[in-house]
Amino acid sequence: MAKSTLSLKQNNRVLQVIVYIVSIFLCFLSLIPFYIMFINATRSTEDIQAHAIALLPSIYAQRNWNVLTTKDFSVPVGFKNSLIISVGSTVLAIYFSTLTAYAISAYEWKLKRPFFKFIVGIMMIPGQITMVGFYQMIYKIHMVNQLWVLIVPSIAVPMTVFFMKQYMDASLSLEIVESARIDGAREFYTFNKIILPIMKPAIATQAIFSFVASWNNLFIPLVLLTDKTNYTLPIMTKLLNGDIYRVEHGTIYLALSLTAIPLIVIYLVLSKYIVEGVAMGSVKG
Repeated sequence: MAKSTLSLKQNNRVLQVIVYIVSIFLCFLSLIPFYIMFINATRSTEDIQAHAIALLPSIYAQRNWNVLTTKDFSVPVGFKNSLIISVGSTVLAIYFSTLTAYAISAYEWKLKRPFFKFIVGIMMIPGQITMVGFYQMIYKIHMVNQLWVLIVPSIAVPMTVFFMKQYMDASLSLEIVESARIDGAREFYTFNKIILPIMKPAIATQAIFSFVASWNNLFIPLVLLTDKTNYTLPIMTKLLNGDIYRVEHGTIYLALSLTAIPLIVIYLVLSKYIVEGVAMGSVKG
């Protein structure tokens, strides 16, 4: 019996070592593209064309920055516009999607099931299909080149509603809601003070996805924003690649690095809530 127990412990340790090795290897593979991007941001165009991959940084970072800042658009303005759109879209998407999911999950009303099926059905429609009608509407009401037209539609995000509803069904006890009502708490107070803290792991997960999707969005801003003062960073990066005389690859990599930095920061800030949620779920299990 003792030998079998010892053998089982040894097998578990071997399995644990294998899992660690595979995880480290996958982490290394995930970091390689970011490392190459940051390294290429310090290299010249000629060097990148001659050798696409390098392991050590070069001395052309300042030159690439000078090329980037001499373009007919402003990088700080683009960063500000991207930040305004991404933060505004993420806040609206997370709050109102969670609120909608709460209404579906915690209340009983006649059209509850058809409404949820309608949301799931909208998820199947590609956003490019509705883009023509959306642009015509924005053009007719003379709201082209307005940042808010890229923010307000985030109030209704079917995918986020679906995710929040599924998470809420699995983790939210309606007894908490009933107790709050008995204690005299109003519905919005219950939602803001009780439901949102419970939903932190789901909110962190969807906040990362929403922020990344909005920050990297190129198609819709490229169609709706024609004024240079409203350009976002993805638009500016796209324009760098469209120079018919000379494509500065080092400058493009520098712009991509600047675009990626906020995404990395957002993930590092919110990832701890995801880990807390996973740990909480494992304890409950």
